[in-house]
Amino acid sequence: MLMLGFAGFLGILKIILMALAAFGLFDAAFRREDAFRAADKQNKVFWLIILAIALVVSYLFSILSILPIAGVVASIVYIVDVRPALRQVSGGNGWGRRRGSSSDGPYGPWNGGR
Repeated sequence: MLMLGFAGFLGILKIILMALAAFGLFDAAFRREDAFRAADKQNKVFWLIILAIALVVSYLFSILSILPIAGVVASIVYIVDVRPALRQVSGGNGWGRRRGSSSDGPYGPWNGGR
């Protein structure tokens, strides 16, 4: 009975780690290439390959081996270090949304002719 609970816990942990790697991969895919260079981080292709490998390894191998742990470290480094630097350089979340009011024009806020 105790082993069944432990196996369930490891299954949930595996899903969480896969979601972490998938989030990092999805986020890196929608960032601009020049933002990686401007933030002085590795290039976009490097992070896409590393995060894709982390996702595949976390799916294929047991959580108690060394490869999924290395994938988790890579995912955490991207989310904690690279992603905030990219957001700071690009000035947004990178997913195509614009910040600002709905009354903003191309050159700033439109104030109705005042």
